[in-house]
Amino acid sequence: MALNATHDPELRSWVEGANDPATEFPIQNLPFGIFRKKGKNERPRGGVAIGDQIFDLAALGLETGPILNGFAAAGPHAWAEVRKGLSQFLSVKNYRKNLAKHLTPMRQAELFLPVAIGDYTDFYAGIHHATTIGKLFRPDNPLLPNYKWVPIAYHGRASSVVVSGTPVVRPNGQAKPPDAPAPVFGPSRRLDYEVELGFVLGPGNALGKPIQIGEAEKHIFGVVLMNDWSARDLQAWEYQPLGPFLAKSFATTISPWIVTLEALEPFRSAPFEREPGDPRPLAYLSHEKDRGVDIALEMHLRTAAMKKPVRLSRGNARDAYWTPAQMVAHHASNGCNLRPGDLLGSGTLSGTTPGSLGSLMELTSGGRTAIELSGGQKRMFLEDGDEAILRGRCERDGAASIGFAEARGRVLPARPAR
Repeated sequence: MALNATHDPELRSWVEGANDPATEFPIQNLPFGIFRKKGKNERPRGGVAIGDQIFDLAALGLETGPILNGFAAAGPHAWAEVRKGLSQFLSVKNYRKNLAKHLTPMRQAELFLPVAIGDYTDFYAGIHHATTIGKLFRPDNPLLPNYKWVPIAYHGRASSVVVSGTPVVRPNGQAKPPDAPAPVFGPSRRLDYEVELGFVLGPGNALGKPIQIGEAEKHIFGVVLMNDWSARDLQAWEYQPLGPFLAKSFATTISPWIVTLEALEPFRSAPFEREPGDPRPLAYLSHEKDRGVDIALEMHLRTAAMKKPVRLSRGNARDAYWTPAQMVAHHASNGCNLRPGDLLGSGTLSGTTPGSLGSLMELTSGGRTAIELSGGQKRMFLEDGDEAILRGRCERDGAASIGFAEARGRVLPARPAR
């Protein structure tokens, strides 16, 4: 991909809200989602966020239906052509009075999952998160020997991926307190969030046919914000020997708008700078033009007693040890067939400073030190009524700043399991 007319920072739209410097959706962004008007008995359909409005894709003759999987499968050339057409339609130079009828104010719209997610895989690419968590359990050997060789991941539960704004019910499960002779069953007491990115896949690959690293980005439709909610007490008891299960499968929240890789082109960054002693990626994970992405990620918390949320952390996607292309290439390297709409999580993206840690598990040193909040409130982990709000934004000199909308969810009390 390369910069083109759609990235021009001087480009302006006839949709006034798109010209506000504070908007997440200037004309240089144009992310895709699924919407319908609130209170209307109409079928959800594809749209594009532009300022404080949604532009109906049907105006371009693109009938998506209630999911974007078909459009995702069309590939980079089709995405680029639609993006170019949208940029022209929405440019102030091409204003036509009848175009306004295709707009729906964002506040009057209901948003849905943008794709039907057939499979969901969560990676562990945040090396600082992996190191901090590892130190809690293995102080002398925080990173296992394979971490810097293999893009580690586990297969998650696609059915419980939900769109931003969906409440999250506190999960039940087994946990074993350190001093208890046997595990107990009940609501999680160590409910956590995780600051992540999600990569939505476009064209897939045939079963048995790997995806080459140089072609991997052609299979990525775009990026969403992602909060992979985690029950740390359930996780500690159940994850050995096979890995996460009920501690992760109860909810994963994603933002509703898919920001394309083309929109992110001005914000691409060099891959993670490895330490001198680190191994170089194996040949199938190496490409001279491989890149990461520069996205600032903030987690905010609003308790039931707060009027406004407070920021708990600010990190960056640059701290991913593995690039999006490496995740895709490794996933398909054994012949696994990826499909349009599949979701790949980055894993928790944390930095090296206390203010950049992407989970409460890290911020509280495993539940040992409480976070001080306003009004004398404290938190070790999430309580009922708490709302976790993940935000992301890209900023760089010479480019129009773009955002992602929010991935938010409020914690509801657990429901009886029997």
